[in-house]
Amino acid sequence: MNQNRSKESEYWTQRYAEDRTGWDIGYVSTPIKEYIDQLSDRNLKILIPGAGNAYEAEYLFKKGFKNVFVLDISQTPLDTFIERVPEFPKSQLLLDDFFTMTGSYDLILEQTFFCSFIPTPENRKAYVVQMANLLKPYGKLVGLWFDIPLTGDMEKRPFGGDKELYLSYLQTHFETKTFEKSYNSILPRQGNELFGIFIKK
Repeated sequence: MNQNRSKESEYWTQRYAEDRTGWDIGYVSTPIKEYIDQLSDRNLKILIPGAGNAYEAEYLFKKGFKNVFVLDISQTPLDTFIERVPEFPKSQLLLDDFFTMTGSYDLILEQTFFCSFIPTPENRKAYVVQMANLLKPYGKLVGLWFDIPLTGDMEKRPFGGDKELYLSYLQTHFETKTFEKSYNSILPRQGNELFGIFIKK
């Protein structure tokens, strides 16, 4: 494990140990749930990076999507997930670094993962490149990005941004199908999320 990955793993593991998980709402978020509800192909190979307690994966799995992969850099939420969903295949729980992992997916679900790591231009460019690398031709990146100011505080996660900033990165490798204010965010996040569907170029 390289030094940066080790630090990130320790950081998130400590957050779980101290129960500092304010991002965790305890269920699948409404915008992603409603997107999942209109999916008809249950054979899609789906990745959820930075999944945490992975309520999206649980929802998908119980709806019959069996080709779902849960990725996190900390073992703690993966252990919690398998306790909650013991029938989920352990081989599809991935303890890995998103930026160095390999694979090929039809769909990647983004639950504000982009906003979780240090927002340097290098990190954000690497995110977009890796998302494109992990998707099959015309694969989709779908989910939520926080529409909140990006401050200079490098310890204040989640890190924000706005539509224009995100698109400046994403449009290098993706076509935008939609990217707008989320109309069905949960009440505490109303007005603070963007919902997007992007197709790999």
